[in-house]
Amino acid sequence: MSTLAVATLHQALRKSFATLESNQKVWKSVLAECSPLMVSLGNLAEQSRALSNVQISNTPLRGFPDLEERLRFKLLEATDIVLGKLNEKMSSLQSARDAISNQVASILHLYEQNAHSLDLLAVTERSTTTPSVADMLEWLQDAERHYRQQFLRRKTLLQTLRADDLSLLESAPQRWNSLESPSAEDHITDTLCKVSFFVESQ
Repeated sequence: MSTLAVATLHQALRKSFATLESNQKVWKSVLAECSPLMVSLGNLAEQSRALSNVQISNTPLRGFPDLEERLRFKLLEATDIVLGKLNEKMSSLQSARDAISNQVASILHLYEQNAHSLDLLAVTERSTTTPSVADMLEWLQDAERHYRQQFLRRKTLLQTLRADDLSLLESAPQRWNSLESPSAEDHITDTLCKVSFFVESQ
């Protein structure tokens, strides 16, 4: 009975790690697309601040009525567009996070369903190509927690940004970059390397 339960779990674990690997790629790709957008936000905020610091009436441009108002409107409009694009990227990050979370919830549910037929040895036994069920479940939960927390922190940061709050917009790129967690991403990549033989073996 234990052998059948382990085989069932192994099949589901292969699927879980394949889901993790494909969504890690999506996550990294979307984050790479977010970086220039965050830089744009900071630049637009700097331009808005510079506009506020200039008295157009004291420059050769004073002959253009409503120039300052028009420029401010253009900058606000551009900022709103960038914020909209970032929110679209957050939807893509949410989809990746959800795919990982759902897969991990599914494998944990399957484990609980089969727990009665699994002894300690079946859960902790490992070989040169196959990590233990216990280790693999723990690695998946670590990865799921990482993406869940990352998404929440990035979403929270975006929700604080408004087109008319220049100081928040100016600091947004640095705050966005400070959320990066290369050690956690490296850990997930290492995990995927550890399970690569297992995932490919059927």
